[in-house]
Amino acid sequence: MMKPIPYGRQSITQADIDAVVDALKSDFLTQGPRVSKFEDTFADYVSAKFAVAVSSGTAALHLSALALGVNEESNIITTPITFAASANCIRYCGGNITFADIDSSTALIDIDAIEILLQSSPQGTYQGIISVDYAGYPVDLERLRAIANEYDLWIISDACHSLGGYFVDSSGRTQKCGNGAFADLTVFSFHPVKHITTGEGGMITTNDEQLYRKLLMLRTHGITKENSLVGENHGGWYYEMQMLGFNYRLPDVNAALGISQLKRADAGLERRIQIAAKYDKAFAGSKIKTIHPKSNIGHAYHLYVIMIENRKQVYEKLREKGIYVQVHYIPVHLLPYYQSLGYKQGTLPAAKFFYEKCLSLPMFPGLTDEEQEFIIENIIQLNFLING
Repeated sequence: MMKPIPYGRQSITQADIDAVVDALKSDFLTQGPRVSKFEDTFADYVSAKFAVAVSSGTAALHLSALALGVNEESNIITTPITFAASANCIRYCGGNITFADIDSSTALIDIDAIEILLQSSPQGTYQGIISVDYAGYPVDLERLRAIANEYDLWIISDACHSLGGYFVDSSGRTQKCGNGAFADLTVFSFHPVKHITTGEGGMITTNDEQLYRKLLMLRTHGITKENSLVGENHGGWYYEMQMLGFNYRLPDVNAALGISQLKRADAGLERRIQIAAKYDKAFAGSKIKTIHPKSNIGHAYHLYVIMIENRKQVYEKLREKGIYVQVHYIPVHLLPYYQSLGYKQGTLPAAKFFYEKCLSLPMFPGLTDEEQEFIIENIIQLNFLING
């Protein structure tokens, strides 16, 4: 009998284990040299100038919002089809969220909807946009940046799904997710189901040195010991807390795992692309709808999402077979907390339609050909449900 197949799963090798053991045997379990090495290696991988490692993707979002000055008077635009943290980070700072509907062809935030929202609002209503590379499909940040510049907005790119992804801009240049060419800040997650894992962890990348320095301080309680920044100096022990920060540090043990995992990031991405191609071929010509990236898009395939009729029945029957499909996501504006803030049912129709039909199939580098064939076979056997 086939072992249960999750929708996502980490891949841990002996090299990973050795790297973590070496860190455990070292002088530093936290605030040591492996963190900065991980940051430098990661920044190089995505072609950004700076990277700041933190304790989770949510911490990365929160610190990004803080660094950009989000407060009780801030109004920020984001997508409803994302994990709640993409919006929660603004609420942590007391700010307000406006959800723009999605483009049904990509499940990404609809940039046309953003533009309409901005055009119909008084200048200065909004301060920023959080875009999300849902499932690994990169947002057109070049176009979004042009709109943001027109309305004096910042951009946080939530690239937690898109490590290794890219899009080709209007000049024919490949723009890697997280390279800082268009977004002020980009965040990544290293949760076990992501492209690489540190157990728990996250990263913020940027090309803005001022934001980078602010993030470093916010990550560690708002404290600095740098001579150029402190107002006094009582001796080698002296430090100043200059802002209200948090303990969002990533330990060296986790960074050691991240360094090791990053060495296999390209191979893992290539395997995800192979799995997606096999799913594409299997479902071609059927009533199963999939999202096909445009030719100028390097999809990172954190998720492989299909849209079907009778989603709940299909979900339950597949799970009975040990195929642990998942739904990503319940639209954020429909969650009880956001409903309590006044967000309305019946708004954002494209997001609602997508949620009612979307289903994430198992997608991770360790998925075997045999497991994938078993998944495909069982989905095809459910055509009587899928066809409605």
